[in-house]
Amino acid sequence: MTLQHTPSETTREAITRAPRTHPALYALALASFAVGLAEFVIAGLLPDIAGDLSVSDGSAGILVTAYAVGIIVGALVLTTALSRIPPKSALVRLGVIFVIGNLLSALGPDFTVVLLGRIIAGATNGAFLGVGIVVAVSLADARNQGRAIATMLAGLTFANVLGVPLGTVLGQHLGWRAVFGVIVALAVLATLAILAVVPHVASAPTSSLSDLRHLLDRQALLAMGIATFGFGGMFGAFTYAALTLTKVSGYPTSAVPWLLVLFGIGLMVGNALGGRLVDRSLDATLAGSLLGLLAVQIVLGSFAGHAVVAAIALGLMGMFGFAAAPGYQQKVMRHARAAGATASGAPIAAVNVGNALGSWIGGLMITSGLGYTSPIWMGAMATGIALVLLAVAARTALKAAQ
Repeated sequence: MTLQHTPSETTREAITRAPRTHPALYALALASFAVGLAEFVIAGLLPDIAGDLSVSDGSAGILVTAYAVGIIVGALVLTTALSRIPPKSALVRLGVIFVIGNLLSALGPDFTVVLLGRIIAGATNGAFLGVGIVVAVSLADARNQGRAIATMLAGLTFANVLGVPLGTVLGQHLGWRAVFGVIVALAVLATLAILAVVPHVASAPTSSLSDLRHLLDRQALLAMGIATFGFGGMFGAFTYAALTLTKVSGYPTSAVPWLLVLFGIGLMVGNALGGRLVDRSLDATLAGSLLGLLAVQIVLGSFAGHAVVAAIALGLMGMFGFAAAPGYQQKVMRHARAAGATASGAPIAAVNVGNALGSWIGGLMITSGLGYTSPIWMGAMATGIALVLLAVAARTALKAAQ
């Protein structure tokens, strides 16, 4: 069974009338806001967590890594395991487990319990996005599937624009545990919304382990490579943006949260544009987004010492970087749909592998004394590789069609 589900006549009629305002998509967006907040807000809370739990800053950083690893595992393993039950039921179960994971982090008496909570929450994050995208594309016809994915992913962008700065401020005033309490409340609300408004749609089961071989299709592998290098190139540069802005651009530390809001606004704009454009031309949208990202990274790397240029480039990096996100999802699903629900989790795993590698390599470059703009140049190289893979994929497809 493919990921191109056929909605019921009633559902199709409702979507035809108002495809962009289907309440189920907004319920999914609320849930993606909760999981995005859990993923990203931790960076601003690490010093407080380290002090409260009596661990080093480096040890506290494991909470970020564990969540990312959880996303990768959940996107592949849990999405596949849950593929045989109705997607709505899977989303509700994942919501409950996500609540439990964040409760452990909010109430954990020691670092081990908090870490366990992060692993559980991260695994449900990856699986939720995988299953949620199956539902999102089921609620739209072929012309609006990119827009449906973008609507769901809008929650992630709002988590960056509003959630991270507000969550950091809340943590500074009420403590980091209060932030996890807010995440729990949002997750409960989102789970209830899913229960109330998400319709029952057909599942896309991965019938056997042999179905996973479709992920090894050459075009599917190329698509996942594009997602890994493209998103990893952006995230690797962004991870150390605060250091670049303060050490190179000359901004005070107090200005960094507001500058990062520019990046978040760029994410929102890019997500909205990418969701619309990808439905018109998938490869052209990916090529344009990646070329724009590469150009911005070159400008930022060259002129990071100019404060105004650095601020503008940061926002544009978010815009071009996330404009490609719906395209990554669509391209992998298009070439690996025979793998069932796992095809929707594969690009999520791919971008998080890119995130982890980009952040790790960028950190190594700074530690090696290559300077605070070195992660930006590393990101530009990764984006260039993504463009090469996109060209190879287009050439391969053209040869196959001849």
